[in-house]
Amino acid sequence: MKTMLAIISNALCRITGKNAGARVVVSRSLSDFTPQATFDIKRCDLHGLEAGPPVRAELTREQGLQYYRTMQTVRRMELKADQLYKQKIIRGFCHLYDGQEACAAGIEAAINPSDHLITAYRAHGFTFTRGVPIKEILAELTGRKGGVAKGKGGSMHMYAPHFYGGNGIVGAQVPLGAGIALACQYQGNNQICVTLYGDGAANQGQIFETFNMAALWKLPCIFVCENNKYGMGTSVERAAASTDYYKRGDFIPGLRVDGMDVLCVREAARFAADHCRAGKGPIVMELQTYRYHGHSMSDPGVSYRTREEIQEVRSKSDPISMLKERLLGNNMASAEELKEIDIQIRKEVEDAAQYATSDPEPPLDELCNHVFASSPPLEVRGTNPWARLKSVS
Repeated sequence: MKTMLAIISNALCRITGKNAGARVVVSRSLSDFTPQATFDIKRCDLHGLEAGPPVRAELTREQGLQYYRTMQTVRRMELKADQLYKQKIIRGFCHLYDGQEACAAGIEAAINPSDHLITAYRAHGFTFTRGVPIKEILAELTGRKGGVAKGKGGSMHMYAPHFYGGNGIVGAQVPLGAGIALACQYQGNNQICVTLYGDGAANQGQIFETFNMAALWKLPCIFVCENNKYGMGTSVERAAASTDYYKRGDFIPGLRVDGMDVLCVREAARFAADHCRAGKGPIVMELQTYRYHGHSMSDPGVSYRTREEIQEVRSKSDPISMLKERLLGNNMASAEELKEIDIQIRKEVEDAAQYATSDPEPPLDELCNHVFASSPPLEVRGTNPWARLKSVS
């Protein structure tokens, strides 16, 4: 066999005129790959529902590669943010999303670009899936003029069309999400709002007040609890008398979903979106997920959990590895193809980091701009009565 391969290699070299030691790369055509496959996914736990999302999910090759690229981009972006923070280029609050990528990718795959989404302060992943380029996210983290919020929002305050942040007050985005859903209902545009919060915020009183109002008015709102097992450094078992967050709506139906499987999240989010669009009111969706970093960059993340626990999740439930195994195991992609995607993403992130560290900081005279969306220029008092700044819309 080796002799035959050598003969073929030498023949190719004579034809092309290239050295026999040169590597010959044989590209596979699209017809070589499986265009679509069906996978068994974990059954969702249900509350107040007679039937739930399907237990089998179809995946096309195109979708699989898209989800892989999205999750891998978020992962690489967050690892770069970690590096820039440790170099003291990024300052202040910084909550990373690595480990939870299937939540953002799965939800985005199930809703429309015209639908609305609001989340808490662990917002980098959703900022990207909502359409903001990597370089604008990293530039916002480094406080540069080219950031998505002009360098004035930072990690917790990034926005895009139909994306309302990034909110720093624990749980405060949930009533805002219900308000966005009310606007959708009032305008009759068949749009929905996905309102996300963490397990640490799930005990907030304002969330239950919002649940009550949303149920009374049948608002088209998906309340999503991203349960990553720890609220800051406190495990859910120590913080909540009941950890069945999908049942917390009581009179609102709920789902508990494997948040580490992008297909599971996609099917559940699609089910929830259909529920809302059908005029049935809100629904609660608990995504069981896990963050690899600490609560924020100031938290090493290993004082309240072991390194072995983190490594076990990485080895058994990593969302990117799970999708990669499905694609390779069902001949929907090649290892070389995925490696090429990885190389492209690394370059994109490196280029974005270069932009984020070389772009200028916003000048002081822009500090008060954009206080209002549309108004004449107005004076803003500074830190003392004689310091006057101007705000331009």
